[in-house]
Amino acid sequence: MINYILSILLIFLISPFLTGLIKSFKMYMLFKKPLSPFQPYIDFMKLIKKEVIYSKEASIISRISPFLILAPIIVVVFLLPPIYKGSYYISFMDAFTITGLLSLSTFFLMLLGLDSASSFGGIGSSREAFISALVEPAMILTIFAVSLMAKSIGLGSAAINLATHFPTHHAASFILAGIAFFILLIAENGRIPVDNPETHLELTMVHEAMILDTTGANLALIETAGALKFGVFATLFATLFLPFGANLCWCLAVTVFILKLILISLVVGWIEINTAKLRLFKVPNLLGIAMIFGFLSLVTFYIVGV
Repeated sequence: MINYILSILLIFLISPFLTGLIKSFKMYMLFKKPLSPFQPYIDFMKLIKKEVIYSKEASIISRISPFLILAPIIVVVFLLPPIYKGSYYISFMDAFTITGLLSLSTFFLMLLGLDSASSFGGIGSSREAFISALVEPAMILTIFAVSLMAKSIGLGSAAINLATHFPTHHAASFILAGIAFFILLIAENGRIPVDNPETHLELTMVHEAMILDTTGANLALIETAGALKFGVFATLFATLFLPFGANLCWCLAVTVFILKLILISLVVGWIEINTAKLRLFKVPNLLGIAMIFGFLSLVTFYIVGV
């Protein structure tokens, strides 16, 4: 149980570092003076001390939404697959549970954008609903395909089974599911080419539009929720689609896990540098590819045979 708590604390602590690492890597590759990867921690300490200002049209929703956005993601962190084989884990975590909790967080984020009664907030909320409606079924399909290959609906058991007995005869199906999930990782976290987290241009912003009127401690909570969400998706990808290293002793397993998270962050940063942001109505094409890959993963699984 102590190892389980330490694993949870590790994900809480490293998630802001991963988002800071992406920004730092992008600036370095673009020949700019890079920020410190620890900048999100500094920003959090600054924001938590600042005054919270609400719009005149804002209701109680703007006051409670930051907590309701963060709470489901915190619950998901406690339900993630184990980092190494001997660690405790929650066995009933499945595709429907994780998708439902993440969707609940997104729902409250959209409510926050609408509650300020600003045109930007409405635009961002409608775009987020448009994207989420395509992401959620693809996520369920992809995680369900991996669960079938691992012979367990529970994600914790699935991760352990994949690390112990990797289904080499289902390698094609596994790769298709991995590609689909990585596209969903980019889309659900608002990264390029789906969204640009570093812009405030009306024609392009989605996530930033919903939090444009949020200040102070509320903004700190929402930024923390965004970092944790990336940490959740990176952890799922590392444990399910890069299952090696979980059978090592706990110190080596944790080291390998951290290296996998850093690798995923650097790949996301590299994609953002070399990819242009898509037009909003081109985003369904990308998410459609993820859905097709998830479906092909299932089809390939049944063709090869259980």
